[in-house]
Amino acid sequence: MHRPSWPTLLIVLVIALAACAPAPDMPYVQLNNITPAYDDRPPTAHVAPLRVAVAAVISPKGNLESYGPLLDYLAARLDRPVEMVQRRTYAQVNELIRQGEVDVAFVCTSAYIAGKRDFGMQLLIAPVINGQAIYYSYLIVPTDSPAQDIVDLKDKMFAFTDPISTSGRNYPVWLLRQMGYDPETFFARTFFTYSHDDAIRAVADGLADGAAVDSLVYDFALKREPALAGQVKMIGSSMPFGAPPVVVGPDTHPELRAELTTLLATLHETAEGRAVLQAMGVDRFVAIDDSAYDTARQIEREANP
Repeated sequence: MHRPSWPTLLIVLVIALAACAPAPDMPYVQLNNITPAYDDRPPTAHVAPLRVAVAAVISPKGNLESYGPLLDYLAARLDRPVEMVQRRTYAQVNELIRQGEVDVAFVCTSAYIAGKRDFGMQLLIAPVINGQAIYYSYLIVPTDSPAQDIVDLKDKMFAFTDPISTSGRNYPVWLLRQMGYDPETFFARTFFTYSHDDAIRAVADGLADGAAVDSLVYDFALKREPALAGQVKMIGSSMPFGAPPVVVGPDTHPELRAELTTLLATLHETAEGRAVLQAMGVDRFVAIDDSAYDTARQIEREANP
């Protein structure tokens, strides 16, 4: 029997392999790696986290304790990661919103006023606490202080919270101007604590002879730490201001804005949501009109002529 030579076998093998290879102009399909026609998502799609800024109305530790349950709730409802972003000053948080580096923010009244004026920050919703969407600036001193009014704090040490805070700076400065005093020379010395709970603590620990703080933070602090009631006392209160709001930037997608509004507005309707609100010291969230902040605007203008 005649056997083919090695050159002949080699030619046959080459022809067979060429016949099995895909044609140059035809797509090559791996039948074991076909996905359904309706599933056009990338196999490892990245879900961007929702970035939530929380202004330093209270300290970073206090923010984590108060807002942690809310962030977990939002993550579960939105089915995406949620990250808290904090900065030292109100102005720094506003810059995050301006630059689009956060999606939503819990800010103070004065930060909203500045953000609305400077780059079109938008109201989302506001908290109702003790049945009202308002708060006050409280003047506080140590319990053993003889001071009965801000005038009694002349030539004393005073703690402000933030340079643009309505309750923590603008109101006491405005009050002194109304009384005919120069805020720059009235106190022996002033300093900023950059959070209201730290201002309360500064008074309680004797580091300051007085401070002006957010009434909501003050009341909540005394509720969480009853011993503070024996260390600090309130000697004066401002007129009411619109509650510190939840805000978004001017370029926030309308769908996200609507979704966040609905989630916050309905928190009080379920047991899980009410537990979240309780951690924050809030009754519920409601829509609020920009006009609610007109009093604070006036105080700001007259405090900083």
